[in-house]
Amino acid sequence: MHELGIVYHIIRDVENVARANGVRRVSSVTLLLGEVSGVVPDLLLDAWRWAADKKPITEGAELIVEPVEAVTHCEVCGRDYATVEHGKICPHCGSGDTYLLQGQEVMIKQIETPDEEPTEASLSEPVDAPDAVDAAHPLHIA
Repeated sequence: MHELGIVYHIIRDVENVARANGVRRVSSVTLLLGEVSGVVPDLLLDAWRWAADKKPITEGAELIVEPVEAVTHCEVCGRDYATVEHGKICPHCGSGDTYLLQGQEVMIKQIETPDEEPTEASLSEPVDAPDAVDAAHPLHIA
């Protein structure tokens, strides 16, 4: 089950963002999850509950999964279409000269903190995961 490994990466990134912002507890993490990422949402949520409760910073925190539709672009006709419905072959012109625009994401979108007294240099809620975290550990699954 690679979902547990993904959860460990998410928790590590959450800990890094929280530490950088003086946050002691996280109440929720919102994750963008691509339709063709290969990650099973129910397994991911189960793995999250098991692993998050073992860390003081994420104990009791909710994982919110926002699905991202898979969209493919055709190089020949320039149109976009639903990947899952049509696959690699463009339904508009029949070309196989296509590429995936979106739908493989496994990316932290937002981190929220509970109402508590902030520590020095902390951010007020919600705490958005900075682009640097996503770029360093995009968690794209092939």
